Amino acid sequence: MSAPTLHCRDVPPRLAFALEQAGVHPLLARLFAARGVRTPDDLDDGLGRLLPPDALKGADAAASLLADAIDARQRICIVADYDCDGATACAVALRGLALLGASRDLLRYVVPDRQLHGYGLTPAIVELARAHEPALLVTVDNGIASDAGVAHARALGIQVLITDHHLPALVDGQVRLPEADVIVNPNQPDCGFPSKALAGVGVMFYVLLAARAELRRRGRFDAATQPRLDALLDLVALGTVADVVKLDDNNRRLVAQGLKRVRAGRMQPGLAALFTAAGRFPQRASAFDFGYALGPRINAAGRLADMTLGIECLVTDDAARAAALAAQLDGINRERRELEAGMREQAEALLERRVPADDGAPGAPPALVLFDPEFHEGVVGIVAGRMKDRLHRPTFVFARGSDGLLKGSGRSIAGFHLRDALDLVSKRHPGVLRRFGGHAMAAGCTIGAEDLATFDAALQQVAREVLQPEALNRTLAHDGSLPVEYFCVDTVERIDAQVWGQGFEAPVFCDEVDVLQQRLVGEKHLKLRVRHAALAGGPVRDAIWFGRTEPLPPRVRLAYRLSLDEFQGQQRLQMVIEAAG
Repeated sequence: MSAPTLHCRDVPPRLAFALEQAGVHPLLARLFAARGVRTPDDLDDGLGRLLPPDALKGADAAASLLADAIDARQRICIVADYDCDGATACAVALRGLALLGASRDLLRYVVPDRQLHGYGLTPAIVELARAHEPALLVTVDNGIASDAGVAHARALGIQVLITDHHLPALVDGQVRLPEADVIVNPNQPDCGFPSKALAGVGVMFYVLLAARAELRRRGRFDAATQPRLDALLDLVALGTVADVVKLDDNNRRLVAQGLKRVRAGRMQPGLAALFTAAGRFPQRASAFDFGYALGPRINAAGRLADMTLGIECLVTDDAARAAALAAQLDGINRERRELEAGMREQAEALLERRVPADDGAPGAPPALVLFDPEFHEGVVGIVAGRMKDRLHRPTFVFARGSDGLLKGSGRSIAGFHLRDALDLVSKRHPGVLRRFGGHAMAAGCTIGAEDLATFDAALQQVAREVLQPEALNRTLAHDGSLPVEYFCVDTVERIDAQVWGQGFEAPVFCDEVDVLQQRLVGEKHLKLRVRHAALAGGPVRDAIWFGRTEPLPPRVRLAYRLSLDEFQGQQRLQMVIEAAG
């Protein structure tokens, strides 16, 4: 991986001072100010500070549709997706509708098989759902581009409510929406909802809030007796973090509320079981746990097996069954890691043949497209992310699907909107993209094997046109030097108690150190003993650089995170190195 350019975040002094004067810890005041927090109100994560559902286009109509179905005791079928956002959204829908009065006997769900059904509400998925004889289909985390599936459902007399957060399809430069009964999506035209970054699970949660208000108007319950939908926020938080959406103020509040419930032991049995399977501690839960421990175990089911396992783990109220399902998910995740490791080696070999030198080599293309007949469709997204990080280029990785077509998953860098790039490729080369969709930083597409070279050349051409040369140089933003008095366990715990994530990155500090000792552990990690260069005779710190094998010079500037290393019941402070410069 190429060395990034280290860049210190700007800290507006007046903002930092105002936050500190308002009672925010001095270190946190500095970190928050650098991330755009302007007032203590921005840090208020109370439920009352959540955006109301009123501005979410379609929410009122969706509420009426759901309330009518509940009142008429109609069958409702949730059409889920095969990632963690889709699984948590499905669980939120099933649990939330039951809380609002829907009979559990009338609630069903279907989830596509990644290799058999493809993505979204396809006609095949409608047929799968049809077996449950639903009056209403509710999509979660999908459906915004499902024209054929929606048309098929409505032709069968089945109503369709789409809840999604993906960008709508573009046809000849115009947004095209499926002809569903109701669409709720903050990214559809004319939706004034301030948070466009809601995850799919967040959209479904907001639809339930609107449905509760509608049922309250109908006299089902009053404000004192209405169901507590905040009991679902542990699931909302998990799906939001796992989908790597931007943690704007509203998403941070959703995640913060979910974390509070988990830390207090108020969570679904499935989440408790997943914490146990991952060897993590709910009472110290962080967004990191959701993104790197629980989320991957749920995602593994959709990648290698059947997401039904993940959804069942999240909807069961039986702790023993939840534990068994979590253990099964943990096993699948171990298999996923092994498969990913093999694919990464293959991808790196392809990369070395194509780009022999490091980032910035004369032959380095502005975008990467990788394919090997042995690649597994379920892991292409993860590998694309790894390759993107290694060379700092927009990257697509393809695998052959069961239908013979190539299924690709892409990951991007700042300054290159991946979904828009695919749209441009589609316009310039009609027919090459059989289907595509996604976001700015992540997208997917399907192509014929014969069109791989055309797609590769077309994506590179778009990248040459769009990306400025400086955008191809990796940078790492850091928060400057960490004062020596803050090198303590309290600092780690104070930082870990906050909500960090996409668009509100966790703190990374930067200091010059003297390297006193260094050795390899596990054959691929560099273990260090260092001392701050400015503190001659000062304390010696433990440090580790995961995935680094090359030794460091005697004196070096390091960008690092603080963490607690737990071993045999002992907690030790250590620096986790992110980069050197």
